[in-house]
Amino acid sequence: MSSKQNQVDQEQELQTEQGQHAAAEAELQEGTQADAALVAELEKKLAEAEAAAKTEKDTALRAVAEMENIRRRAAQDVEKAQKFALEKFVNELLPVIDSLERAIEHTSDETDAFKAVHEGVELTLKSLISAVEKFGVAQIDPQGQPFDPNKHQAMSMVESDEVAPNAVLAVMMKGYELNGRVLRPAMVMVAKGPAIDTQA
Repeated sequence: MSSKQNQVDQEQELQTEQGQHAAAEAELQEGTQADAALVAELEKKLAEAEAAAKTEKDTALRAVAEMENIRRRAAQDVEKAQKFALEKFVNELLPVIDSLERAIEHTSDETDAFKAVHEGVELTLKSLISAVEKFGVAQIDPQGQPFDPNKHQAMSMVESDEVAPNAVLAVMMKGYELNGRVLRPAMVMVAKGPAIDTQA
């Protein structure tokens, strides 16, 4: 084999290698572009999935918060219902208590004729008041206390030097409250200071 033939063979091999190298580079470049497109598509899908997950998480958190609010409101409603379920019933009993108090005021335990009646009415009244107190009912009897418009209803104002101005001078009808809620304000007479003589 001549050196010329050798050289030709080497050139052909070199050209073949270069061709193969060029083909491999082209294939690699195509693969890189395909990989870049695939990565871009996967990143886009990941961003969409993350956005959807965030939206679902927000929706779930809102649903949990709403359920907690509903549970809290229901518990408050049940508590109020338990506290004030007796309100109508107690309101029906108040005139009975008033009548028993008036009966005690108008009967005397000094005379034999009324002594037994007086004691019987007094015991009945005590039993009734004790029974309603067990269910959260409390009397409002503000004799001598400062006037409170939330619990008292002023029926009249009278000049007095016996108690401080704006204090309850007399209770005409006791008030009642159920678990802190006023069922009926106390009907009271309120003291005002003596009139000042301006002509002196």
